[in-house]
Amino acid sequence: MKIYQGKGVYGAVAIGKISLFKKPEAAVKRVRIENTDGEKSRFEQAKAAAMDQLQEIYDKALREVGEANAAIFEIHRMMLDDDDYNESINSIIESQSVNAEYAVAVTADNFAEMFSAMDDAYMQARAADVRDISNRVINNLTGNSSVHAGTGERVIICAFDLAPSETVSLDKDRVLAFVTAHGSSNSHTAILARNMNIPAVIGAGDDFLNEVRDGCQAVVDGFTGEIFVDPDEDTCKKYLEKQRADEEKKRLLQELRGKENITLDGHRINIYTNIGSVGDIGKVLANDAGGIGLFRSEFLYLENSDFPTEEQQFAAYKKVLESMAGKKVIIRTLDIGADKQCDYFNLKKEENPALGYRAIRICLTRPDIFRTQLRALYRASVYGSLGIMFPMITSVSEVEKILEICEGVKGELRAQGMGYSEGIELGIMIETPAAAVISDRLAPLVDFFSVGTNDLTQYTLACDRQNPDIEQFVDTHHEAVLRLIEMSAENAHKHGAWIGICGELGADTELTERFLRMGIDELSVSPSFVLKVREAVSTLDLSK
Repeated sequence: MKIYQGKGVYGAVAIGKISLFKKPEAAVKRVRIENTDGEKSRFEQAKAAAMDQLQEIYDKALREVGEANAAIFEIHRMMLDDDDYNESINSIIESQSVNAEYAVAVTADNFAEMFSAMDDAYMQARAADVRDISNRVINNLTGNSSVHAGTGERVIICAFDLAPSETVSLDKDRVLAFVTAHGSSNSHTAILARNMNIPAVIGAGDDFLNEVRDGCQAVVDGFTGEIFVDPDEDTCKKYLEKQRADEEKKRLLQELRGKENITLDGHRINIYTNIGSVGDIGKVLANDAGGIGLFRSEFLYLENSDFPTEEQQFAAYKKVLESMAGKKVIIRTLDIGADKQCDYFNLKKEENPALGYRAIRICLTRPDIFRTQLRALYRASVYGSLGIMFPMITSVSEVEKILEICEGVKGELRAQGMGYSEGIELGIMIETPAAAVISDRLAPLVDFFSVGTNDLTQYTLACDRQNPDIEQFVDTHHEAVLRLIEMSAENAHKHGAWIGICGELGADTELTERFLRMGIDELSVSPSFVLKVREAVSTLDLSK
């Protein structure tokens, strides 16, 4: 038996045979072509086929992982249709009289190198995307396709790495788990694995991939990131029991559906969910959440080729409010910038984008965009229980300016005879140390705080959340982060505001008791964690 260590990205146990994921040979030969027009036509046909394939993948992702996670494949289609990308390929074919495969490969290398050289981690990640779409076109030109071994039985897929499109294309009914030699826990592949509920381990290393073979038995522990190859009888027995216990725990969690989120001594807390699009509402209801604590409105912008209109936004917000039938829905205003880029915003390249022009800073300096969104939100408010929260706050003056703009929007709507609810709650995100430190001055201005623990951790520890090389330095339980949260909770309550957590720490049940003792009023988590957090709450006795 050999044991390998990676990073678990979805906690579950899988036991079965390994199937090596094999990609077609990447080598592309340069061939001189006389009929360049014919070669450009070949490229257009291969590109059209790739567009159709990406549409199919998008549709599959939409069904399995929701609209927000499927959006990457819409971005792939946009990249494939990019003028600069296409002009480069056609120019190489024409000027060098070469085959389309070669022109696509050279363009992919050039664009990937350009993206990789950028300081912005989000743009660096686009290098993998441009290679993914280019490989798809090349495979269409050559007739190759990605394959993996197996006879139809359920297997553990092992690969050097998996592109997002390859991950979604896997038949879930035939995949027990997957393990990659490389990858980051922040990658699209890792995120998709979590949303597909597939046990997964990334970063197992080159030795793992070089030493394993098709058909050998393995155990994958998605909780610890361990992989046991050719496990002995005792190991198999131990992990079969762990697998059964995990499945039984998930079954028992279902018995908590319809129950209150209440501790043994009678303390109640709201458990809401984080979602990225209207298409995710079904998951909110299916997992028995009390409301939506974070609706990421930026996906309306990321999925569009131009600024979404007031009517487009109004329709989306109205639908989510109606669907939640009076349950609280907190919509975060536009949070573009840093790792979320939109071409039509024409944002300048920044040395430190996470510290740059993003979120509320864009809204306050481009009020036309902000007012359009606010008008849509206020108009939609009559269809449910709406809360609006503003991201990346660092000062009192920002909040005062936001409130001034909100009053202006309400005045416009009244003048035009358009209704809005007077019961809208306005809140801010505590995701910078500055906001936490001055939370005593911010709390009197708003109805609630929502702590974005991912960014709060990033800024407090000076660790770029997009950089996989420094994951070892990111301590999500760091005392400095927890003290900032506690300080914010104390100041919120002192001034009559409530406070929630919408970052990943909200689902960390090791911290649930500490959060409740701090006075946290609401935890907003991914839909699949609602019952797990409810269980953790139900076992606590805060009177002791």
